[in-house]
Amino acid sequence: MTADSTNKPPVWFWVVSVIALLWNIMGVMAYLGQAYISIEDLEQMTQAQRELFEAQPAWVTAAFAIAVFGGTLGCIALLLRKKWAKPVFLISLIGVLAQFVYGLFLSNTIEVYGNQAIFMPILVIVVAVLLLLIAKKGIEKGWLS
Repeated sequence: MTADSTNKPPVWFWVVSVIALLWNIMGVMAYLGQAYISIEDLEQMTQAQRELFEAQPAWVTAAFAIAVFGGTLGCIALLLRKKWAKPVFLISLIGVLAQFVYGLFLSNTIEVYGNQAIFMPILVIVVAVLLLLIAKKGIEKGWLS
């Protein structure tokens, strides 16, 4: 089934797609803020936070970039009603999972930031999974071509 004018997505699809795009743009901004952090911002961190930041491997930064840029591109694909949103969201989810495996299990993030450091990773994972499911549903319903 093709996504044509007789098989339009419901209003909630558009609302969710726009909100998700804004969410992912905030992620891109967070990534750029981290990638281009100033000396002044580094000096504002506690010693433990700075050591954690400086010890982060390059692959984690790459996973962060893949997660947020992939999520943003996937949302644009949703708004364009393109089914390539699904594999892009899958790649983004893999980036999210890689990033947070490091943050939650391979570093001392929780020790440095406390249990509050668990909330955002869980929220981001849930959103990434939901976006993948929305793309899947869009393909099944013929909203995406």
